[in-house]
Amino acid sequence: MANRKNKTNVFLLPFLVVKNIIFFFFKGLKFAFLDVFKNLFSQTSKEVNSMYQNTTQIVNNEKKEEELQLKNVENTKRREQNNLWFKKKQNRKLEEMRSKLLINLQNEGSIRSDVPRVFQYKAKNRDGKLETGTVNGYSKLDVNTFLLQEGYIVYDIKTSKTINLFYGESSILSIKMSNKDLLFWLTQLSTYIKSGLTLTESVKILNNQMQKKTKYRKYFRSIIYELTMGEPFSKALEKQGNLFPPLLINMIRAAEATGELEATLSDMSNYYEELEKTRKQMISAITYPTIIMVFAIGVITFILLYVIPEFIKIYETSNAQITGITLFIVNLSHFLQANILFLFLIVLLIFGTLYLCYKKIKAFRKSIQYFLMHMPIIGNIIIYNELTIFTKTFSSLLSNNVFITESMTILSRITNNEIYKEIMNNTIDNIIKGDKISASFKNQWAIPDVAYYMIVTGESTGRLADMMKKVSDYYSEMHKSLVNNLKAFIEPVLIAFLALVVGVIILAVILPMFGLMSSIE
Repeated sequence: MANRKNKTNVFLLPFLVVKNIIFFFFKGLKFAFLDVFKNLFSQTSKEVNSMYQNTTQIVNNEKKEEELQLKNVENTKRREQNNLWFKKKQNRKLEEMRSKLLINLQNEGSIRSDVPRVFQYKAKNRDGKLETGTVNGYSKLDVNTFLLQEGYIVYDIKTSKTINLFYGESSILSIKMSNKDLLFWLTQLSTYIKSGLTLTESVKILNNQMQKKTKYRKYFRSIIYELTMGEPFSKALEKQGNLFPPLLINMIRAAEATGELEATLSDMSNYYEELEKTRKQMISAITYPTIIMVFAIGVITFILLYVIPEFIKIYETSNAQITGITLFIVNLSHFLQANILFLFLIVLLIFGTLYLCYKKIKAFRKSIQYFLMHMPIIGNIIIYNELTIFTKTFSSLLSNNVFITESMTILSRITNNEIYKEIMNNTIDNIIKGDKISASFKNQWAIPDVAYYMIVTGESTGRLADMMKKVSDYYSEMHKSLVNNLKAFIEPVLIAFLALVVGVIILAVILPMFGLMSSIE
């Protein structure tokens, strides 16, 4: 039976092989065609779905962008329409204002006042920008004519007590031109006039050149107006309140009488340049020691407030005995820690009170000046500075044929020193009595003998202006030399003072340490 069964299995073996071959063949065909196609189809469908979704998202984004663009276009159109409507409304309003102004110019606006008033205008400049400003004038008609000549389209001109209060000659907003700006203004004006330009054209160019200095704009425009209306240059400057110094105005007035405006402007430019140098020397002499002193006080205060307390803690934990100068430094540190803010306010109040008293009270100011002028070195610096300014200014006034009495009045106004003001007033009184100018300077402690005898020599030779110029040059060099010597002297003195104070504080801190070390030994 077993043999028969084995024979049967052997007989069926080829059929089984063929069956398996056929089975795996069809299975391979299924995998090759059906499964692969199925996988490809599923992957393709996924890609198609992804592409569809991306395309849908892109389309949606494009639609949103188009909607946003449409909204932006609509908003732009709306804004343009609003701006156009606003401009039309503004133009209608401006044209109404202009019509009213033209009617007013034919009636009340043509009436001229005896004194100049401040007129506020609204107009378009050459660039088409709407501008509001002020001009001094005698009538609305004059102001309108002036603005039209300057290329403005005028819509409104008005004046009132309030406008005159804020922008008039006695304005609470009046300013004074700085020496730096004045020097530039004079230098440029002198150059333009020498090149052949008229005075009015030169001032117009300067007005355009100093457009960034908006605080001066209304004053320059007012000067142009005054010149256009035929006013003298000195009168135009005088009407600008405190903007220009009285010395310059009087010098220009004298130059207009003699026809030497170009030379006078050049001389005044040199004068203010030298005056600026003298002022900077004076500031330099004061600034350096002030900075050193402030730095020294700051260092000492820092040590007392933050360094000494740390050593105090060490002394307390070590039960060190504190006596003498160390005890004084420790007590001073405690006092400063408890009262630093109060002390700061007290010092601020004292200096503020002294400053106000110096500015407002003539007797107090004179006493302070008298005290400072009798101090060693500092007194000579003040005297030399005052003499330099006085003689330089006096020489310029005499060279331009300004009357002596008027010169003395100007000199008393350009100085803040009450002692020299008193000398100027005495000089005016002596001139009225028929005495010589030098008589007022005789036996005056504030006038050095060298200056007095040079003034006497100038009077006797008839060359007082030249002699004053020499006195100015002499004391200018003396002042410069003294300032340089003071700076060279005061630097090591202040450094030595700072080192001494800090050294004493450090010594006071270290002394108890030696006591602790000796007790340990």
